[in-house]
Amino acid sequence: MDSTGTTTSIAADAASTGPTPADYLARAVDLATENVRNQGGPFGAIVVSADGRVFEGVNRVTANLDPSAHAEVTAIRNACQGLGTFDLSGAVLYTSCEPCPMCLATSLWARIEKVYFAANRDDAADAGFDDAVFYRYFEGGEDDRAIMPVVQEPLPPTQRVAAFTEWSRTATRIDY
Repeated sequence: MDSTGTTTSIAADAASTGPTPADYLARAVDLATENVRNQGGPFGAIVVSADGRVFEGVNRVTANLDPSAHAEVTAIRNACQGLGTFDLSGAVLYTSCEPCPMCLATSLWARIEKVYFAANRDDAADAGFDDAVFYRYFEGGEDDRAIMPVVQEPLPPTQRVAAFTEWSRTATRIDY
């Protein structure tokens, strides 16, 4: 893997027909396993762009003191930087474990076409990574959202939407 998270080892190792989802998932699991040996979390991910370029990411939450440094987010960041775009339409994400809600949301924002995963959320919970409270937060009722209330504070209407007003007036904006 180079500094952008790009790798070509899978393509070189795959049969002439190209790597399969199982090949990419096996590589993601290998990345996760090696990352544990390097003070990282047990998660690895690969983004394969629409044109076949491969970008890797590993979990660096504790190593970087960054709660958003999940493997999937890191792979998506590497792919976006490597491709020079925030739109990964046509790309596929392969990840060693079922993505958490943050990683799923990031995949949606990046316009990832499809996600494959190896271990599921129950496997992660068995290892001490229980995201159930996060799933309940988004899927459940008001009681499930009590762990972190999200409250709209009333502001004058023009102040409340000032940034959106400026956005609408800006001819040079880049829509996303």
